[in-house]
Amino acid sequence: MLTAVATSGIIFAFNGFQSPINMAGEAKNPGRSIPFAVIGSILIATVIYVLLQVAFIGAVDPSMIVNGWQHLNFNSPFADLAIVLGINWLVILLYVDAFISPSGTGITYTATTSRMLYGMEKNKYLPSVFGKLHPLYGIPRQAMYFNLGVSFLFLFMFRGWGVLAEVISVATLVSYITGPVTVMTLRRTGQNLYRPLRLKGLSIIAPLGFVFASLVLYWARWPLTGQVLFIIMAGLPVYFYYQSKIKWKGFRQNFSAGLWMVVYLLCMMTISYLGSEKFGGLNIIPFGLDMVIITCLSLMFYSWAIKSGFQTEYLEQGQKVNEDLKSMVNNNAAQTDKKNAV
Repeated sequence: MLTAVATSGIIFAFNGFQSPINMAGEAKNPGRSIPFAVIGSILIATVIYVLLQVAFIGAVDPSMIVNGWQHLNFNSPFADLAIVLGINWLVILLYVDAFISPSGTGITYTATTSRMLYGMEKNKYLPSVFGKLHPLYGIPRQAMYFNLGVSFLFLFMFRGWGVLAEVISVATLVSYITGPVTVMTLRRTGQNLYRPLRLKGLSIIAPLGFVFASLVLYWARWPLTGQVLFIIMAGLPVYFYYQSKIKWKGFRQNFSAGLWMVVYLLCMMTISYLGSEKFGGLNIIPFGLDMVIITCLSLMFYSWAIKSGFQTEYLEQGQKVNEDLKSMVNNNAAQTDKKNAV
């Protein structure tokens, strides 16, 4: 069950709930709309999935599970049940939806991933071509084309949803690991930034999120964890190349601030290799103790990462922009109050 959380697409599915955050730059009232979008979508999905499970359990013939649930094997659970029950129209509907629903996810990620590449170009870590916006539609088309090429490459290398979901899910976990560190570092280094949305209890949520993400990464099983983490670390030469094009001044400080991540990935690879046989390891570290070790190490790396953060030139630029934004919001609010008074 723990491995399924990491590799069967569950983590990948939850990644979709961050899409409103990625697109929050266009929100008129982010303090209200972002919590509503994220929490609301999670609650709606929870209700739907609970009802689906109730329907599934109720539809299973007791004779099919008389010897235990492990003998129940469906390629497509709801479609196969509909075939058994002779509901042909529902079978067609389910298979049509299996094509349409992922298309919606693809459209969303087409927008968010191109925005990420656009931001990387603005930080001078990608060629300038990815930072060009279409004059009419205002979107980075070259970044979208690049993402299309990457998707074709992944489909060629991992020819099946199961393998593709495993690789993407484990790679996505790395972003979950950096998230808590980033937000808490900004709380310390960017105290004067204008925040239309301020999450309460983050000092507790952030370290717990770091620990949970580390545990899920471990549950993904060796050698998958080692392979994916090695691929991620292979991106260091790309970073060094673009850093040299920008400027080497301050590189030592930047690299020292991110050194915790390199050491963290190496430690996770080692623990995964030596860990419990339940997760593909050599069983040198037995089941139970492995999770205790990861939890303790995660808190140590989290503390190291927070302390290594410092105020950069980008944050200074952001503070100026935020001051202008805050002033504009206050002016708009004052004008609205004036109109209401009239």
